[in-house]
Amino acid sequence: MADPLRDRARRATGWRLRMNGDARPHYVICGSDPLAYWVVRSLLATETPAGQVRVTLVVPERRRSDGPDGRDLDGVQVIIAARLDEATFRRAGLAGADGLALLHQDDVGNMHAALCAQEVEPRLRLVVRMFNTSLANGVRQLFPDSAVLSDASMAAPAFVAAALGEVAPTHFRHGGRTLYVARRTDVRPTDVICGLAVTTDPASTRLLPAEDATADVVLAEATGQRPGTELAARRLVRARRRRQPVTVLLRAVRSFATRKIGVAVLLLLGVIALLGWLNSRASGVDWAEALYLTLVTTLSGQDPDVNKPAAAQVMQVVLNLAGLALIPLITAVVVDGVVNARLALHAGRIQPARTGHVVVVGLGNIGTRVMAQLHDFGVEVVAIDKDPDARGAALAHRLGVPLIVGDAGLEETLRAASVDTCQALVVVSTDDGTNLRAALNARSLDADLRVVLRLFDGDFAERIQKAFGIGISRSVSYLAAPSFVAALLDRAVIATIPVGRHALLVTEVPVVAGSALDGRPLAAVSRPGEVRLLAYARAGQKTDWTADPRMMISAGDRLTVVARRAGLSALLRETTPVPPEPAGAPVPRQPEE
Repeated sequence: MADPLRDRARRATGWRLRMNGDARPHYVICGSDPLAYWVVRSLLATETPAGQVRVTLVVPERRRSDGPDGRDLDGVQVIIAARLDEATFRRAGLAGADGLALLHQDDVGNMHAALCAQEVEPRLRLVVRMFNTSLANGVRQLFPDSAVLSDASMAAPAFVAAALGEVAPTHFRHGGRTLYVARRTDVRPTDVICGLAVTTDPASTRLLPAEDATADVVLAEATGQRPGTELAARRLVRARRRRQPVTVLLRAVRSFATRKIGVAVLLLLGVIALLGWLNSRASGVDWAEALYLTLVTTLSGQDPDVNKPAAAQVMQVVLNLAGLALIPLITAVVVDGVVNARLALHAGRIQPARTGHVVVVGLGNIGTRVMAQLHDFGVEVVAIDKDPDARGAALAHRLGVPLIVGDAGLEETLRAASVDTCQALVVVSTDDGTNLRAALNARSLDADLRVVLRLFDGDFAERIQKAFGIGISRSVSYLAAPSFVAALLDRAVIATIPVGRHALLVTEVPVVAGSALDGRPLAAVSRPGEVRLLAYARAGQKTDWTADPRMMISAGDRLTVVARRAGLSALLRETTPVPPEPAGAPVPRQPEE
């Protein structure tokens, strides 16, 4: 049986032998969507002690969408294959590779591909993308050196936090402390661990600034005394279900029957009212007695009197005829209303008036997660999707979340969801064009509406922000890619912190004997804008959160850092020794003097 720890050590030191003599790490990526693009792009930017990694991308012949999927990036070997089987993996050079990432949006297909890959390379670092995370334990039992990740689970908290107006959704426990991301004004100064970003200028976000006091977004310790807790609680209270009974009643009456039946009923009631008024004038009674006589005559036809004047007898006969027509109309209204109500509720067209809720557009992987998390927080949610059988439709019905079936780009669909009175609109469908139309139409209904928009293209998102003032945009693939890359490179990522369209990684890095940082002070770890040291731990000892920067680093020590992806790659080069040259490698020629 393969030993995951031994293989992990070999990959960390970089001396795993390769059949072609190339000492550079080799990774095979299988995917054809934006997540594959960002994973490949991040791997190409990763520097290891053995040099830049080699990436082989396996894609189907046809693109799933017009967006990039990594096959057009420079420096990538592309293998086009209809199936992920043993023959495909051998063509991709999986034998002897350092890792395989299966990133297709097909849980069963990824499982089958993993079994085929194991036949080609038993000792393989495997990273599998799965929506159904309950299968993770089964995958880990079959593949001991594997990681099962869900991009939807990783990115959903960022959308939820943006919808509720929170700065970031991240909270995690490490080294005996629970840490969370907040604005500096929402935490006590003694609880601040370090500054993360300066976001005062919307056009330019500065990450990990040199002057810690300038950062308005910080990483803080949860001590049970959080000033922002009351504010968050009030926000959630405002977001809970609040109904307007009169408006709900009017909407229900208006949508109860068809237009033609409603017009017929109104005309008949008008005729009865007119004849009742004429009857009261002829009989010389007050309005209360006239109303009583009119209703009795209309509904029962009682009290015939041959001694009445001819005009009164004519009006009584007409009222009796009107009564005969009124009863069937009332029956038709009831039957028609019940049928229409059931059809409308099934299609999501009838929605009671709401305020303070969150509208989620698109019940795919990410939309389903966002809807569920908002519901768990006690926030009322209304969902919109074109497909009545979307992935999250069944969960919406089970949670009691109203689902409106229709095009979110149309104004009537947004009105049916009461977008004009909601607190936030989260647009997370897979179509950038539909997302943009929904966001702009929603802004036309409420200019101050908080819109959380899913867009893949970062440059497009910035232009939309400047042109329309929609500043909260998220890319699911961009947010999740660092965790997939870290898992593929066998790095222990503790948390991923989204800041705007950027991502920071919290990870623990071991120091290997003979590396560049072995024997240097702790102050050499931090680099403004790239890496910030959070904690330090010697082998077998507890984590020290207040270590002296002058303390010397020794082999076996563990460094807990928050870093950007490029900064983390540079730190890993400094904590890992340069691997020896493989046997038979050519000796560099010395220049002549």
